Amino acid sequence: MDTTDKIAIYGKSGHGKVIADIARAQGFKEILWIDDDPKKEALSFLEFYEFYHTVPVLLGIGDNHLRKKLFHSLKSKGFSLPSLTHPSAIISKSAKIAEGSVIMANAVINADAVIANGVIINTSSVIEHDCVIEEFVHISPKAALAGGVRVGKFCHIGLGANIIQGKHIGENSVIGAGACVITDLPSRVTAVGVPAKVIKS
Repeated sequence: MDTTDKIAIYGKSGHGKVIADIARAQGFKEILWIDDDPKKEALSFLEFYEFYHTVPVLLGIGDNHLRKKLFHSLKSKGFSLPSLTHPSAIISKSAKIAEGSVIMANAVINADAVIANGVIINTSSVIEHDCVIEEFVHISPKAALAGGVRVGKFCHIGLGANIIQGKHIGENSVIGAGACVITDLPSRVTAVGVPAKVIKS
């Protein structure tokens, strides 16, 4: 069975739909959907594993912790989890993008930025030079990170949020939509507003 023009998406969700569009733009001819919800028109994982175990898998899962769980489960079974980049994204040649990450339309990733496993860089977001985005982070549309920002594992940076240069966001934190972060923030907090202030920890 020829699988070179096929790719699978685990999770038939809205996020999965966007990933499917990127995959088509990258030349994949056939999208295989995997979802264990019987209400969705998709292969169960067991069906997929039986017939298509050599097909690479993309993660159509928005939840950061669930994405991590599936990433490691699939890796342990020998699946390839490539990164995927929309053709309109601008990626520096010196940037590093790890497995299972997706870079969406019109995103910009500048010099020496590091994107770890399973990260979502959403539509029209900007990751400036020397930023480090740790594993299973979600950067929402139109968020902008200035140079040298570090974002810890499992963070969610909200729609249109801004983080000034050199700041560090601890793991498992949430930055609200439209927030402007001007100080380091610890792990496991929610911060909102301009300037961003912690409202929950």
